[in-house]
Amino acid sequence: MELKFKVSARIARPVAEVFEAIADPARLSAYFTTGGAQGRLETGTTVTWDFADFPGAFPVEVVEVQPNRRIVLRWEANEGVPEGEAPVVDAGYLTTVTIDFEPLDGDTRTLVTISEAGWRETETGLKASYGNCMGWTQMLCALKAWVEHGINLREGMFR
Repeated sequence: MELKFKVSARIARPVAEVFEAIADPARLSAYFTTGGAQGRLETGTTVTWDFADFPGAFPVEVVEVQPNRRIVLRWEANEGVPEGEAPVVDAGYLTTVTIDFEPLDGDTRTLVTISEAGWRETETGLKASYGNCMGWTQMLCALKAWVEHGINLREGMFR
């Protein structure tokens, strides 16, 4: 069984505004990357995302960017801590994240769909995929609250 997931949300803003809220590191840092994001999401670059609730910045490979349409990223499969064992933060392989943007209602709303795939079919891979599914769902909620209402849902949530 391939370990993968897909989550989505409708954001009451035009595609260009929603896309920029993810592609622009300053905007992304305002509601998602609680420790900050460095580097704009552009094809062929590697940026860093830092989360206050996880140690250190994560390198994120930007595989593909189609403005206002799609972002494809690759990053380390963080398999967390197996039961009774030492942490496996550097699992030695990457997963692929795809973020799709679809205009709705004459481009007054945007459907954002995030999928991630590529974990090893192990107990720790399964747990990591569930953790990332939760994280991307939280990201979509935080994105919606930020671009629609200027509210940062992640502030104080994890620390």
